[in-house]
Amino acid sequence: MGLGLLEAVNQEETLMAIYETVFLARSELSTKQVEELTAKISKILETGTEGQNTEGKILKTENWGVRTLAYKINKSKKAHYVLIESETTGAALIEAERVMRLDEDVMRYMSIKLEEATTEPSAIMKKDEERSERTDRKREAA
Repeated sequence: MGLGLLEAVNQEETLMAIYETVFLARSELSTKQVEELTAKISKILETGTEGQNTEGKILKTENWGVRTLAYKINKSKKAHYVLIESETTGAALIEAERVMRLDEDVMRYMSIKLEEATTEPSAIMKKDEERSERTDRKREAA
């Protein structure tokens, strides 16, 4: 006989998987406040809740800075974008999402499960690097 639904969920929550979480923080926050919020969420992903002893790892953290939103969210046109790539349990991810949902400074969040960890910067970071290289070349030419 197979596992029941509850047993399957409990078993999946104890297995380590690689997740990518992106959250949007209010644009009114300072860079230091966004870093503190990122550290708080990262700690939950690493250690889990109080009753758990999750040995998760933060594989990558990228702060994409303040960017313009595609549409207004809570009357805001801009937000701080942050990406966290982690290897953690499902239970720790659920707890981190609960904390983000309750935090007034987090406007939106999304977590996806990855097949394997990424080894290079995200597309957003590459795009920003290319843009800065082009402006440097233009300044040198002028």
